[in-house]
Amino acid sequence: MKDHPSNGYIEHVTHIRVRYADTDQMGMVYYGKYFEYFEVARTEMLRACGLPYAEIEAAGFWLPVSEASAKYYHAAKYDDLLRVTARMPHVVSPRLEISYEARLDATEELIATGATTLVFVSSATGKPTRPPQIYRDAIERNTTH
Repeated sequence: MKDHPSNGYIEHVTHIRVRYADTDQMGMVYYGKYFEYFEVARTEMLRACGLPYAEIEAAGFWLPVSEASAKYYHAAKYDDLLRVTARMPHVVSPRLEISYEARLDATEELIATGATTLVFVSSATGKPTRPPQIYRDAIERNTTH
């Protein structure tokens, strides 16, 4: 995980190899698969911060996606190794905004960018809520002073 204290972001890189099942009839990664790649990168970034999803859920919170977007630049193909970067701000808020960038690992060619907004929700009430203390603690641990 890279920490960018000057701009207030936590950044994490995840490598994903394109599977044959991820491609369409044209041999390119099906556009919807990028949201799965972004989810893997987001999950690994939170884990690297010391906050796996399982702990968030065990503490009584969910993090559903409320918004998602993607922009596609070039096609990735079967067996390409992608470097997916997830980035989130050092901000404690009920809304967690994460941006993504997928590049071919070998050439650094930009393949796709995206963003998701997640909202902390109490699993007891189903209503949006403040981030739990475990999240605030994880952000604090990953912020350099």
